[in-house]
Amino acid sequence: MTATPDTPRLRTPGLVDGHIHPDKTSWGGPWMSRRPASTLAELIENDRAAQFSYATGVEDRAHALLAHALANGTLAMRAHVDVSSELGVANVAGVRAAAERLPGLTVQIVAFPQFGLLTNPGTLDVMAAALTEGADLVGGIDPGGIEGDLHGHLDAVFGLADRAGRDIDIHLHDGGEDGLAQIREIARRTIAAGRQGRVTIGHAFALCDTGLPSLGQTLDLVAEAGIWIATCALGPDPVPDLDRFERHGVRLVAGSDGVRDSWSPFGTGSMVDRAHLLAYRTGAITDAELERAFTIASTAGGAMLGL
Repeated sequence: MTATPDTPRLRTPGLVDGHIHPDKTSWGGPWMSRRPASTLAELIENDRAAQFSYATGVEDRAHALLAHALANGTLAMRAHVDVSSELGVANVAGVRAAAERLPGLTVQIVAFPQFGLLTNPGTLDVMAAALTEGADLVGGIDPGGIEGDLHGHLDAVFGLADRAGRDIDIHLHDGGEDGLAQIREIARRTIAAGRQGRVTIGHAFALCDTGLPSLGQTLDLVAEAGIWIATCALGPDPVPDLDRFERHGVRLVAGSDGVRDSWSPFGTGSMVDRAHLLAYRTGAITDAELERAFTIASTAGGAMLGL
């Protein structure tokens, strides 16, 4: 249908991608065959190999994905960009350069230690350097499951954020009561540091397990700390009980996560598609439930980014 001045139009808030990895994408490039992986460690190793084998640089691949997202209504995003002793700050520079070519898109960059922080010596120094080279936030990853040192990892992440005056966004895939215990420790540190509203936890799969005895207590503490939870509603990954999150006052945003990278051949970079997937995965039926999914993919993300 050709639009005319009389064509009915729907005006909506701008879409916000609260969790995306544009430095990893193969968007716009040749088909990538993925290797099987049954554990998080295997996925990360596959990613490490892929990042050193791309024929196209980070800036061009990220720009292709970001431009597509912008064309599909995403006006802001939080990009998790890998930094490590091996990569240095190159990925941050590439994504920042790509973002600057798209003035209609606001991009916050998280310096993300995908390959480990304490377990990959030298990465903490690179994280600090990244904050002067285009990164906006301090990232973290599974203090228990990957790093094996909950307090040491959080000391490093919160310490760097305090010294640089930056917010925090931590990936946390660990499930079960151990995952909840890690989340409670992050919440306690957030409150103690007066960082309410300035910390995000991505994935937080343990919060999606309604059978865990300490779930209610943990949700209450997350709400007290003002921690944002980012969900991506991917494949078999757990999804939050949206009604329960609301009852406890937990704030939720949505994101694409990886888009056609070594982890997965899926993803479109469209937050309309992501709102659709979140609604589908959580059994949305009513108009109010559909609107809630759209809000999580739009204005909630804007509030998290401080827009």
